[in-house]
Amino acid sequence: QVQLQESGPGLVKPSQTLSLTCTVSGGSLTTRYHAWSWIRQPPGKGLEWMGVISYDGNTYYSPFLKSRTAISRDTSKNQFSLELSSVSPEDTAVYYCATRPTFYTGSYAYDYWGQGTQVTVSS
Repeated sequence: QVQLQESGPGLVKPSQTLSLTCTVSGGSLTTRYHAWSWIRQPPGKGLEWMGVISYDGNTYYSPFLKSRTAISRDTSKNQFSLELSSVSPEDTAVYYCATRPTFYTGSYAYDYWGQGTQVTVSS
């Protein structure tokens, strides 16, 4: 059973960079073909896929967020991370990490999800 746990600050000031980490247990970031994604849900809105890092370390981002998003990983810690720069109140959302055994760039069809972490952008 794969378990994912998001961590990071719950409050970020406008124009700063949001940084979150997803710690994985019961599975490995390098398991072949697995994809590890970040998804968010703003209040009152649907899920929004942000980006993915593949089992071999390749990254792909939503075209709407690509200029502000970076996903990286630390295989020694079995963690992958999200950085979202130049945040505004519109980036306030619950942020989730999730995984599935094949490459995917959608918001819903994942086998395992973290519990989600609330991030509020406010001065």
